[in-house]
This record gives sequence, structure tokens and C-alpha cells, in this order.
Amino acid sequence: MPIAESLVAPPVRTTEPAWDIARLFPDQGHWSEDDYLALDTNHLIEFSHGIVAVLPMPSDKHQSIVGYLYTVLLVFARQIQGKVLFSPLRLRLWPGKIREPDLIFLASATDPRRQNQLWTGADLVVEVISPDDPDLDLVTKRREYAQAGIPEYWIVDPRTETILVLHLDGASYGERRYGRGEQAISATFPTLVVDVSATLDAG
Repeated sequence: MPIAESLVAPPVRTTEPAWDIARLFPDQGHWSEDDYLALDTNHLIEFSHGIVAVLPMPSDKHQSIVGYLYTVLLVFARQIQGKVLFSPLRLRLWPGKIREPDLIFLASATDPRRQNQLWTGADLVVEVISPDDPDLDLVTKRREYAQAGIPEYWIVDPRTETILVLHLDGASYGERRYGRGEQAISATFPTLVVDVSATLDAG
């Protein structure tokens, strides 16, 4: 065989996943928290009791709303020496359950729950509903954030054009819904006020 031909790479079947790479990782249901934390990726990936879930890529509108709320929360955080960050940032709700909220806030930047690899708690989290699975934010995460003792949870719903402010009352959330033309007011921080229309129209 001519030397030139021997150097040609064999054909690769491009219609199949890269199984050899996949086999480097644990099977679903067998991931440890250390396995999950060792992932080095800019994808949104959450962890729940041995299972990892890759979240869908957010839309331009979704990110515009998140960006607007981040600027509002950033101003407020600076006023009270707090800290606000945006996804991807890991929030451990309890051992074996890690979420990546769209926005995550602590009233004190020196709060020990703020750690470099992940946060172990928050005073406020914000999720902007994605149309592919609205129940994830409205039902599943509402239950989980309450179970984790997160005092306040905001759900921005572009479909209904509302901001739902949830405040922990015992083991579950009480709620106040704000629509266009209204100012959404934090139940925990009364001076934190957000214009609903400006939020929904961010772009």
C-alpha cells in the first residue's frame, strides 16, 4: 500500500453518538455529587439524586428578561452589600439535589452559604419560565425551593405576562401575582421593587 494511502484516517460513522466518550461518565442514576461538580462545561446541567439533566438553551427573550432583572437586583445588592449572580451557578438545595436558578441572591455578600464552587443557600431565587416545560418552575421547583427553605422565589411567566412572588410561610409558599402596569414588590425586602411591564418588554 502506498505510504500516502496508509496515512488516510478510516471513515467515521457520523450518525452515531460518541459512545466512547459517553462511557467515560457514570450511568444515569449512578452519578455522585463529586462526579457532577467535576463537569467542566458552560451548559446548564442540574443534578438530582444520581441523575444529571441538561437544560435547554435559553432564548433571546428569556435572557433579555434575566438580564433586566439582574441589573435591578444588582443595584439593590450594592445598596445593602448583598450579592446577586446569574446562571450557570450551582445551588445545592440539599445533599443530592442541585439546581441552577436563572438568578440567585444573598442579602450579604459575606454570607458563608456563598461558596466558590456552589452556593448552599439563597435569600431569593428567580426563574423565568421556558415554554418547553413550565411545570418545572411552577410545580417542581416551587416544591423543592420551599423544601430547601428558600425564603422567597420569583417566577416570571412571559405567557401570562405576570411575576409571581412566592414567600415562604411555614413549609410552603404564599403567593402574590403581579401583572402589566404593576410594580412587583419583594415580600422579604420591601424596597426591592420591579416594574412588571419593563421586565416583560426587556429586549
